[in-house]
Amino acid sequence: MRERYLIIAAFATVYLVWGSTYLVNYLAILEIPPFLMSGTRFLLAGTLLFGVAALRKIPWPQTIHWKSAAWAGLMFMALGTGLVVWSEQWVDSGMAALLVSFEPLVVVILLWFMRGQSPKLHSLLGVALGVLGMFLLVGQPQISADRQTLIGVGVIALSLFAWGYASIYIGQANLPKSKMQSAGMQMMCGGICLLIMSLIFGDYKQFAWERLTPQGIFSFFYLVVLGSLLAFSAFNYLLTKVSPEKVATTNYVNPVVAMFLGWSLNNEEVTTRSLIAAAIMLTGVFFINGKFGQKKLI
Repeated sequence: MRERYLIIAAFATVYLVWGSTYLVNYLAILEIPPFLMSGTRFLLAGTLLFGVAALRKIPWPQTIHWKSAAWAGLMFMALGTGLVVWSEQWVDSGMAALLVSFEPLVVVILLWFMRGQSPKLHSLLGVALGVLGMFLLVGQPQISADRQTLIGVGVIALSLFAWGYASIYIGQANLPKSKMQSAGMQMMCGGICLLIMSLIFGDYKQFAWERLTPQGIFSFFYLVVLGSLLAFSAFNYLLTKVSPEKVATTNYVNPVVAMFLGWSLNNEEVTTRSLIAAAIMLTGVFFINGKFGQKKLI
């Protein structure tokens, strides 16, 4: 019975916390430049995870582990997540979450081109529905007519391919057996990459301590403690307790949570066309994640 309640709590954590991070990221970058904020967040969270792993006497990682973690951190944290946060300067948090839900479809396409792994019929249908939903969403006048929003959408598209590539790469990467240690290393490396990006693009110059408010401070630590540490732990717990198909429901729930929070707390516009596009895209994700009697998803 106790385990059942823990599983329910873990699902609630992943659904609500990860769904809320899109809005919280937006609130954080109102006061802390995006690359600086994300870099500091991941470096701090990764250091904490790595430190806990060290306290548990987990063997120190080898050089090859650090190289793999650095590459994965660049793809996952710096490009896969950092670019999404950067784009939220112009893209509503709910829309950003919906665009990110397109990720499973990108993985199908990348597997096809990178490994010659031809998708099943239901996966092709999912891709087709996802593309249709994407065109409906991005084709709205308030998006297509705004140059900065279109740039933001394009940057999110780049982040999807970076995350998709990393998702495929990670399966063969030489990383430590400890998921906690591995995640900590990836977060630290990704955080360092983001801080370097902050230096290169100069967004750190926009930060001023005197403009930092309790909202900005709370948002930052919410992302570190709940977004990175708690939700990550809950997600990994679920992977060991329930089927991958059930864990994959985060692809459907998180965008809905993000859109609702953006609409209710940040006055973000949710049009009828956006809702139709969301339904079509999430249906496409369902076809990608659903096995339909097959032994493999793709």
